Amino acid sequence: MSIPTVSQGSYFEAVGGHRYKPTPHAGGAWAPDEQHFSPLSGLVVHALDQYRAAGADDGLLLSRISYDILGRLALDECEIEVETVRPGRTIELLEAVVRISGRSVLRARAWYLAELDTAAVAGGPDDRLVPPDSLAPWPAAELWPGGYIDSVEIRPVGPRRPGRTAAWISSPVELVAGVPVSPLASYLTLVDTANGIAVRQPPGEWMFPNVDLTVHLHRQPRGIWTGLDTRVTFGPTGQGLTSTVLHDVDGPVGHASQILTVRPLTGH
Repeated sequence: MSIPTVSQGSYFEAVGGHRYKPTPHAGGAWAPDEQHFSPLSGLVVHALDQYRAAGADDGLLLSRISYDILGRLALDECEIEVETVRPGRTIELLEAVVRISGRSVLRARAWYLAELDTAAVAGGPDDRLVPPDSLAPWPAAELWPGGYIDSVEIRPVGPRRPGRTAAWISSPVELVAGVPVSPLASYLTLVDTANGIAVRQPPGEWMFPNVDLTVHLHRQPRGIWTGLDTRVTFGPTGQGLTSTVLHDVDGPVGHASQILTVRPLTGH
């Protein structure tokens, strides 16, 4: 099932053989010749979806995915290879490796768990974000450069503060040109943006890119909006942490974490 939207281009074009070419919409925020990790993370989920679609419909749901960024994400054609690490009827582990110019730049592992009816015992924190329809957009491109940031709409929930912001994010840009993708792939395409909505220091003076992203889901998200309730912490020895409660319009769906390497820009 795909999310209906009025497309304004795509982040990637499929070029065959599990290969994809990024468009300018995938441009990164730290360097103009790099791609932003956020669309690539969604593309990995799309590749996992395709891999699983080729097998039996076993009713498993993606419940955790962890990404490790192994190298520079050049704005160039990539290839994604998926394999089963731990097969099972109720629990399965898949791994995806992204290569650019023959070099592994990203490795992701995804746990899939059985879908069961546990509505009778479902419960947990239910603090909901103010719905996005009533909120005004934030021109993030005034703070961050790059094609990806320019492609998304960000609607903060209340005033933005250093290290603490909640916001809704949506994008009219297709993940893969002309290819239907799952609601989960579309949702996760936007999660990595969390590190850019609650900045503690100006990105023109400090760098704080994440080297990983881990997402845990207790419920499958729905709708075209990704809700991020984010806190950013900088430690005293060059490390930082971005922690996010993930939402859809019905409430919390899980958590995301990103470890940061914090460093001053040369000349500052």
